[in-house]
Amino acid sequence: MAAIIAAAVLCIQHGAEAAPARPNILFLFADDQRADTMAAHGNPNIQTPNLDKLVAGGFSFLGNYCFGGNSGAVCIPSRAMLMSGKTWFKVNTTTLDGAKLLPELLGENGYVTFATGKWHNGQPSCRRAFQIAKNVFFGGMADHTKVPVQDLGQDGGWTPVRTAEKFSSEIFADSVIEFLEKHDQKKPFFAYAAFTAPHDPRQPPVEYREMYYRRLPPLPPNFLPQHPFDNGMMKGGRDENLAPWPRTEKVIRDQLAEYYGLITHLDAQIGRILDTLKRKGLADNTIIIYAADNGLALGSHGLLGKQSVYEHSMRVPLIISGPGIPAGKSTRAFTYLLDLFPTICELASVPPPPDIEGKSLKPLWDGRKTSIRDSVFLPFLKIQRAVRDERWKLIVYPQISHFQLFDLQNDPFEQTNVVERAENSGHVQRLIALMKQWQAQVGDTLELPATNKPPEKVDLTGHPRKPDQWQPEWIVKKYFD
Repeated sequence: MAAIIAAAVLCIQHGAEAAPARPNILFLFADDQRADTMAAHGNPNIQTPNLDKLVAGGFSFLGNYCFGGNSGAVCIPSRAMLMSGKTWFKVNTTTLDGAKLLPELLGENGYVTFATGKWHNGQPSCRRAFQIAKNVFFGGMADHTKVPVQDLGQDGGWTPVRTAEKFSSEIFADSVIEFLEKHDQKKPFFAYAAFTAPHDPRQPPVEYREMYYRRLPPLPPNFLPQHPFDNGMMKGGRDENLAPWPRTEKVIRDQLAEYYGLITHLDAQIGRILDTLKRKGLADNTIIIYAADNGLALGSHGLLGKQSVYEHSMRVPLIISGPGIPAGKSTRAFTYLLDLFPTICELASVPPPPDIEGKSLKPLWDGRKTSIRDSVFLPFLKIQRAVRDERWKLIVYPQISHFQLFDLQNDPFEQTNVVERAENSGHVQRLIALMKQWQAQVGDTLELPATNKPPEKVDLTGHPRKPDQWQPEWIVKKYFD
């Protein structure tokens, strides 16, 4: 009997030793980064060596989207959907009240949870979500050299606001590095670093903008001096006021240089974080996720901001790298940021809440599936709706009863509206029906127009603009004076 018991104990011990440890999860989140701003993903005009390493060592999701939004500040609903796993129709995006949050759930299941950087959904939800938080910015944007930050104190309250003494990307990277240096490796961690770059003000350190001024990035293929009609956000949107109308090649290429400079500077900070992971012996058991909350126009279609449902504003980067993730692979399957909630739960062996709407991405890299949905729905406020499949995309502007149809196979930059071509009427009706199916599924009650009308053209030449309070003096002089 004693021998049997001893053998059983040995089996149990061996099984415990053989069971893989739950992975650490490092989530790096950019702000306003277009999907086409990485060298490894096909942009030869930008330098992103550390992101390129993640691409080479991980799995890229090239059909990844933000699920629209219910605010012109798209980052608010985008982050709410990420943290709740729900569409903006099913969650209070400003407070996250009543939603089980991803870090909160991981913390309840043995993870040490840490946050730094931008949290745009209120202090109470951040306190509820994380056990440790340092240099957290509660706002939408700030001068990158004067970011107001707070820490979560040991008493559960927030420390007084102070101004960070370094550039935003550097202070947030420093905070992650400090956490990694001090982490007790007996427990897995979920570390969330939400950078404010490359959101404007587009003020990278001088050397990073000069490197792109010397060789200005080219205009986007779908550059226009002005958007041909009012999409609902033309005159009142802050983002659109950051350059005069009509947009010019000089202004857009300069702003792209500044935008690229912010991304390359952010890339350098990511390199510092990845080096720390290796030095601390954490890399072999850490899943690294890199993503962004939404894209940006920056001259595409005559727009500057993210308040549209064009590809440049809704499609965002997503890379997952680490143990068990195929290296150097990718998929164009349709995914959403909110899919990361169940994905991370599966990686952490934590059951997700039953009411989330996201779908785990793991089957896409482990070979179980080649797709998890056959279309994408992009609802923005009450002014824009879009649906797309592998080839066709329909955009509807309900307030002005206007439709756009794009053949993305032959027109990937959405430059030619083919909605009025008779041979495409079947595609239009099919996509309208698909859009209504999506509306019913997510609880979108907005009524769609029955017919297409030509929109009224707008000309905003000379339209008055004022700089917001966060733009540094040199940007005000360059783009507003």
